[in-house]
Amino acid sequence: MDCLNLQYYPKLKKPVLLAAWPGVSNVALEVAIYLRDKLAAEEFADIDPLDFYSPLGILVHNNVVQVPVFPESKFYFARTPKGKSDLVIFIGDAQPDRNQYEMAHAIIDAAQKLKVKRIYTCAAALVNHSVEKSQVWAAATSSRLVKDLRDYDITLTGDFQIRGLNGLLLGVARERGLGAVCLLGETAKYASELPNPIASYAVLGVLTKLLGIEMDLSDIAQEAKQMGEVMRTLSREVMAKYIDHFTQPIWEQNPSAEDEEDE
Repeated sequence: MDCLNLQYYPKLKKPVLLAAWPGVSNVALEVAIYLRDKLAAEEFADIDPLDFYSPLGILVHNNVVQVPVFPESKFYFARTPKGKSDLVIFIGDAQPDRNQYEMAHAIIDAAQKLKVKRIYTCAAALVNHSVEKSQVWAAATSSRLVKDLRDYDITLTGDFQIRGLNGLLLGVARERGLGAVCLLGETAKYASELPNPIASYAVLGVLTKLLGIEMDLSDIAQEAKQMGEVMRTLSREVMAKYIDHFTQPIWEQNPSAEDEEDE
């Protein structure tokens, strides 16, 4: 499926690719957008949306119908210091609603044309406990890559699932013989619908070390600190509801038939 619209081929040194689509707490998108903006990455290609997205409606401005708008899927590149791998960043505005497998192959096709050496994705790892400092989980396409990750601040948890293109891309990379890694930041289930800079900050800390890139993470660190306060508040509220439920007198939870007759 030839759906890559290439403006030009950038000349890159030992490039690696970071690919991101929306997901739980938008960890992947926040990481990719942060790197794109901090590194002043330059757009050089996009993917034709017609094979992957079906517009479900339109916008109306001043009572005038606008043409259908499709999600964007763009490639960027950023130069890195001498001796480090240049970075290609792919950002998809939305998960495709059809042909997801074909989109993964389209990304791999582009990666091979650019002679990418390794592929990275990111995601959220849902946990049942409150998270004020996120641990980073990892998955890779080979045991050798998993072994290499042990040198970093990564938690290897064994068996789990990664949904959407942030996970599927790794499976297709393995099919095609490319090395790929997914980094997942822990996110509390009860806060999974909120953006989570705690998880994104943790993933960025590991990813920049893997890439050998020194970067100022102070602003997202501040966001993570503020989110930590929000998480503490949410955790207290969740715990209060839990305690209220399980300390409610039995006769209030399950009135007996005899009580009902007395009433």
